[in-house]
Amino acid sequence: MFKKRQKIYLVIKRIIDLAGSILGILILSPLLLIIAIITKISSKGPVLFKQERLGKDEKVFILLKFRSMKVDAVQIGAESISIEEQEAMMTKWGKFMRKTSLDEFPQLFNILTGKMSFIGPRPEMIGATDDLRKARQNMNPSPYSVKPGLGGYAQIYLRRNHDPIKKAEYDSYYVKHFSFWLDIKLFLMSFLVLFGLYKGH
Repeated sequence: MFKKRQKIYLVIKRIIDLAGSILGILILSPLLLIIAIITKISSKGPVLFKQERLGKDEKVFILLKFRSMKVDAVQIGAESISIEEQEAMMTKWGKFMRKTSLDEFPQLFNILTGKMSFIGPRPEMIGATDDLRKARQNMNPSPYSVKPGLGGYAQIYLRRNHDPIKKAEYDSYYVKHFSFWLDIKLFLMSFLVLFGLYKGH
């Protein structure tokens, strides 16, 4: 399914992910500790939020995040509820983490262990809705043929669009065209999104 250059790049991509995650964890370790302490003292509950997600080849893995939700919040996909309802479930500190994407930092450990990549289709939550899973299963090439990412093509360009078919189409486009230069572009675009310089569609 993959072109020869893509198969070669997959090996390089893993090396980049491994080196980048180790470097990121080492550099950010003081910040990770501070975030963990604030999360613990600002609201009751565990520091980390663990959730089953679908990864490469539709295999289930445990995605890690700093907990931004109240302990009694129901686990529902973001596409199923309004922004106001999402915010009502968050802690005050959690809202700040979500806005700045600080809650995503523990996924560096998912990348380190090989369950995720820096760039790839975002892994969907199990049990929230099967719409995205079915849409992805109908795509060729399948978004499940590569590792899910901390940031992704659909996530960046469809920030305001939760249509599962559209997301699956963008994820499939990425799988068909992924390359070193596309990953670099998406990595840089992620920072534009983070700082509010790009809003997506």
